[in-house]
Amino acid sequence: MIAALHRPRDCTAGLLLAGATWFCALPAAEPAPASPAVREITALLATQAAAWNRGEIDGFMQAYAQTDDLRFASGGDVTYGWRQTRARYQQRYADKAAMGTLSFSDLVVTELAPDAALVFGHWQLIREKDAPHGLFTLTLKKTLVGWRIIHDHTSSAP
Repeated sequence: MIAALHRPRDCTAGLLLAGATWFCALPAAEPAPASPAVREITALLATQAAAWNRGEIDGFMQAYAQTDDLRFASGGDVTYGWRQTRARYQQRYADKAAMGTLSFSDLVVTELAPDAALVFGHWQLIREKDAPHGLFTLTLKKTLVGWRIIHDHTSSAP
């Protein structure tokens, strides 16, 4: 499941003044509609997860910028370059059983500029014998072919 997290703005603060407690609470507002960039980025990640779940590493890798400047950090290692990152995935996930079923959740997309964004979220794999999970932070850049991941820092929970 992929959904961008929108936190409604509210002010819930207690104030103790002269023995009285005052609360400021604004009514819950409807979350603002997602911007085109947020919609495009969440769609990219949904397409990426769908490719993974079909066992298609090459389809999964289409979300990454095909450049030597791509940086993927995970498990204390840093891999540079699209081809090298692809090779790392192919080595670690040799078949569909190793890949399992991938889901992303609790996505928070932050637009940094018209052509740059940051995504924070949770990932989980469901496999026959285990269910590894963790966190990720992605830096994306809008390119001529659309939004692409240029930096990926993924961690596993113990």
